[in-house]
Amino acid sequence: MNGADERFMKLAIEAADRAERLGEVPIGAIIVKDDAVIARGYNLRELNQQALAHAELMAIEEACKMLGTWRLTDCTLYVTLEPCPMCAGAIVQSRIDRVVYGASDPKAGCAGTLMNLLQEERFNHQAEVVSGVLEEECSSRLTRFFQEIRERKREERKKKSE
Repeated sequence: MNGADERFMKLAIEAADRAERLGEVPIGAIIVKDDAVIARGYNLRELNQQALAHAELMAIEEACKMLGTWRLTDCTLYVTLEPCPMCAGAIVQSRIDRVVYGASDPKAGCAGTLMNLLQEERFNHQAEVVSGVLEEECSSRLTRFFQEIRERKREERKKKSE
């Protein structure tokens, strides 16, 4: 981890905050090439009602448009939560060279927690993985978000039973 990793992860956290303001799970991603941000993404599954609208996929799509190619070589993806299997597959397929994530995902993490698709030697591309960058800032947003949802649901059940 280096200072640039923290600086860019803060931008991914800003994207996560934008998702949360929209009522989405607060996960944000950015893609950097040559020390410049070329794409941003955040979860849009609820707003768009699309299963594929994960932060990483939104950022990958934008980066491909920006560069005019599907090959995102020499790029680093920063994401606040460890990529799921779908996003890890997209990272491999888009040839991103480096992935930096904040919080581990014990339920779906495929960058080292449940498995590591990003460094699977049987694939034709592997990515360097850096984990735990600003981990507390990333995980606390998710924890707070889901606590608030559970509290709202408890209040709704309480009102219905009255």
